[in-house]
Amino acid sequence: MKEEQSSLLLKSSSLFPPPQGVKVSYGTAGFRADASILKSTVYRVGILAALRSLKTRSVVGLMITASHNKVTDNGVKIVDPSGGMLSQEWEPFADQLANAPTPEALLSIIREFVEKEKIPFDGVQSAEILLGRDTRPSGESLLEAAKQGISSIFGAIALDLGILTTPQLHWMVRARNKGITATEPAYFEQISSSFRCLIDLIPNGAKINKPDSTVVVDGADGVGGEKLEVLKNMLTGLVIEVRNSGKGDGLLNDGVGADYVQKEKVVPRGFGSHDIGLRCASLDGDADRLVYFSVPADSSSKIDLVDGDKILSLFALFIKEQLNILTKEGNEKSNNNFEAHLGVVQTAYANGASTNYLKQLGLEVIFTPTGVKHLHEKAAQFDIGIYFEANGHGTILFSESVLSWLEARHNELTSVSEGSEQQKAAIRLLAVSKLINQAVGDALSCLLLVEAILQHMDWSIHKWSELYQDLPSRQLKVKVVDRTAIVTTNAETVAVSPPGIQEAIDAEIAKYPKGRCFIRPSGTEDVVRVYAEAATQEAADNLANSVAKLVDRFLGFGSSGQ
Repeated sequence: MKEEQSSLLLKSSSLFPPPQGVKVSYGTAGFRADASILKSTVYRVGILAALRSLKTRSVVGLMITASHNKVTDNGVKIVDPSGGMLSQEWEPFADQLANAPTPEALLSIIREFVEKEKIPFDGVQSAEILLGRDTRPSGESLLEAAKQGISSIFGAIALDLGILTTPQLHWMVRARNKGITATEPAYFEQISSSFRCLIDLIPNGAKINKPDSTVVVDGADGVGGEKLEVLKNMLTGLVIEVRNSGKGDGLLNDGVGADYVQKEKVVPRGFGSHDIGLRCASLDGDADRLVYFSVPADSSSKIDLVDGDKILSLFALFIKEQLNILTKEGNEKSNNNFEAHLGVVQTAYANGASTNYLKQLGLEVIFTPTGVKHLHEKAAQFDIGIYFEANGHGTILFSESVLSWLEARHNELTSVSEGSEQQKAAIRLLAVSKLINQAVGDALSCLLLVEAILQHMDWSIHKWSELYQDLPSRQLKVKVVDRTAIVTTNAETVAVSPPGIQEAIDAEIAKYPKGRCFIRPSGTEDVVRVYAEAATQEAADNLANSVAKLVDRFLGFGSSGQ
């Protein structure tokens, strides 16, 4: 490393001393903490982003957000060149960088890493980082700290894209590295025109002006509400009423947002008995999660929740139907010998009723450990992979080979049977691949896809909700001495350590009809999470409680003498 580079880093980093006694750790959500102690961390993630760009010789992203956390928190994360999350191999380096106690220690860590990773650090190779932030008041000054970090690396340029949803930045990084126009207007144009294409192909013509073409959306008083106000004016065939758009006095994520609605199962602020029977949806604070709900007639606070599992089921049903049309008999043309491998990916937290429903459709359902990274990676192994978590985060991935096949199939059908159902199915699937955000879960694009499919099926939210009845479930946390004593396998559904605990859990499960239960260690604190499901709420509660007692017996504070 050249002398000028070293002195620039030492000088620059001395302006951002790390807070005393605070240790941060990079996880799925990047670094998150109270905004008041994040400046040094964000500055150092600026350095990290520049190094990542140099190493990959690609554009990377840096997003400042704390998603569904309270407004006084903030966070920062890297978007890799693919539009996905930072490669896990780099997470330990991120932790070292963020926690280095002095400018000298920081410089030494950077030097060692640059050498180990053979990062071109001569000032010749340039680096480009796209920056975005959500609407939190602390975002602006943290963005400045990120820019300082980036500009402390020779050859690195920061491009500030202003206020964005997290999925927009992921989409733009992916687009930029594919050589596609990567601007916000380009994003809006792509998803609105793909939506229009799906609406135009609705059987028997679009049924516009019927009361059901309105959806009422809770914007969590965050960036998603603000962006939806722009997007809704570009749409035909759908009326979107945005509430909690961030313009009023409401606080971000305070009694609003997908996380609140999904966990508490109550109406968000600004919704109530006047919304009975309406189709409602809720975005989270940075618009990467989406859930739907309706307000039942017998109560103005409780809701009928339509969560990520049901969104997944709707998407899977539609895509399977279109693939079936496209490959049905009597169509043995040259490009029809490709068999698209469609798969669905869930975690053990997915409601058992949803898994059963998907399997009854004849779909392949795969489980992965909890965490978007695991889901995304597994979904990418299919030609078309659909993943969702119950919390409303998920997307659909199309492989390059299936997209080439769909294009070829579309061209072929256009020449021999324009206007046929098969040609329409090919167009619909191509439109879905452009509407959905293939980089990451995106509440805005998922909202439009849900709305297009509901219109296509001519379904109300109630009909959708009745695809299957969720099994009652209960989640509990048990404090333990050491969470690492729990080791799981089979996508976290089986505990292999401590010895004997799984057999004891199985014995409890056997007592309850439709019983299912698993335990897994928390990723952040010394607690073990218990998830239980059974035919009735009382049974699910009893199963969860009895397994929680087992965990306490094996691993709790009274167990140390065993």
